[in-house]
Amino acid sequence: MKKLGIGIIGCGNISTTYLGLAPLFRSLSVKAVADVSMAAAQKRAAEYGVEVASVDDLLARKDIDIVINLTVPAAHYDVTKSILEAGKHAYSEKPYVLTLAEGKALRTLAAKKGLRVGSAPDTFLGGTHQMARAMLDSGKVGTITAGTCAIMGHGMEHWHPNPDFFFLPGGGPVLDMGPYYITNLVQLLGPVERVAALATSATPTRTISSQPRAGEDIPVKTPTNIHALLHFVSGATINFSASWDVWAHRHGHMELYGTEGALFLPDPNFFGGTLERAGRDGKIKPVPVWKHPFGQDNQKHGTRLLANYRTAGLADMAEAIQDGRPHRCSLELATHVVDIMTGILRSGETSSFVKMTTGCERPAALSPAEARKLLAKDADALKAGSAARRS
Repeated sequence: MKKLGIGIIGCGNISTTYLGLAPLFRSLSVKAVADVSMAAAQKRAAEYGVEVASVDDLLARKDIDIVINLTVPAAHYDVTKSILEAGKHAYSEKPYVLTLAEGKALRTLAAKKGLRVGSAPDTFLGGTHQMARAMLDSGKVGTITAGTCAIMGHGMEHWHPNPDFFFLPGGGPVLDMGPYYITNLVQLLGPVERVAALATSATPTRTISSQPRAGEDIPVKTPTNIHALLHFVSGATINFSASWDVWAHRHGHMELYGTEGALFLPDPNFFGGTLERAGRDGKIKPVPVWKHPFGQDNQKHGTRLLANYRTAGLADMAEAIQDGRPHRCSLELATHVVDIMTGILRSGETSSFVKMTTGCERPAALSPAEARKLLAKDADALKAGSAARRS
């Protein structure tokens, strides 16, 4: 499998994840990074031993096939558009656009240019979530009829150095964290037909408690407490709660209730974690998770060992381009997820059900063998090094 040249636009916090994990995959070769701040780009380039370029120069390079868009969400559409116009495939951080109209415009442009667009999140490719997919597909808990999802906490102002954009239009818990949960639901259950929601905010401002701006008040211009109902084409109904106005709770991350039992999934913001199942006897027991490459712990964060394989979706896209097959983190999937999320927010404004105007096929499942093929031959050594650096 040929390595495709990768460029990165946007050298903020998330760029370290892509730069650090890209070497795990056999089809990726990061060539250069760029940012509107040359100092930020130079810092990342020095840290990871890649070249630094201006945005225009990076887009003009002939050795770059795919450009990763790691800019702030409000800039995602314009930057991805410029990537496609430069004749490059694009892969964006989530959410890849903030409106359905932007998504449809990129779909038209990509089709005209004969190029691919991919988007995070790729955490649904994790070993635990793919195990859950296999169990659902084989009917282990029957037909899913209902379920719950919960993203609950107290916002980003307690740890992020510049949390302003999280509380402005384009931010909020649905557009920021929702992609992980809703993408996983779609890969498990298929497309959504309609949504309804209630949306509020606890306070008109937030006080930053993280450095270097501790004590500064910032405005809240988007809902921070949203409770939605998702009605899937399959008939399943899911209660989806996303709130940054909660100090403590006991809700599970994701629970799916079927005609023959139930599944209890870990946080879809991560690749691994414990999967549990109950049958008709109601007894909840851990499921022995298969030996999936993207479910194995590879990084130490504080005292916790976690499985982190972000860029797996990018690697799958790079190989799909060469194999002539659909990639799993597809434009169609990402557009449908944007349709769902913006529909939730619109329902919160209008107090009415909102029907989806898009759909998508479920992305192909990723078996342990297929995941293993995406990895470089020395991936185990690289994972060990990554874990050691973060401990």
